[in-house]
Amino acid sequence: MSDIATVAKAFFDACETGGGWEACERYCTPDATFSAQADALAGVTSIRDYTEWMKGLLTFIPDGRYEVKSFATDEERRNVAAYGVFHGTHTGEGGPCPPTGKSTSTDYVYVMQFEGDRIVGMTKIWNDARAVRELGWA
Repeated sequence: MSDIATVAKAFFDACETGGGWEACERYCTPDATFSAQADALAGVTSIRDYTEWMKGLLTFIPDGRYEVKSFATDEERRNVAAYGVFHGTHTGEGGPCPPTGKSTSTDYVYVMQFEGDRIVGMTKIWNDARAVRELGWA
């Protein structure tokens, strides 16, 4: 396994289990960028902010967990793509409304761009509208 794949897997796990920036910063440059074409993430432009967003999400979706479907490394372009499915139920206080008790299983992909052995940028590909509807937030 390449060095960037090892870093990407460690970052992915730290992020998806709600470790926040404290658990993720060792894998990223301090100014690592984030982008997504998802309304739920409008205004989130740094990996620091995204990892904190994920940490917050798991406070009101406490059973949130991921299932890895694929990890692919592109050494030539220095990136790693991780495809997963997030599963969870809105049972905790917080979020956009009181707990709905509704669940989602939502597909997403992270494409992590590397310089050296650190992530400098990440794009999340995700259909947030479907997840929001499944959770009863729309």
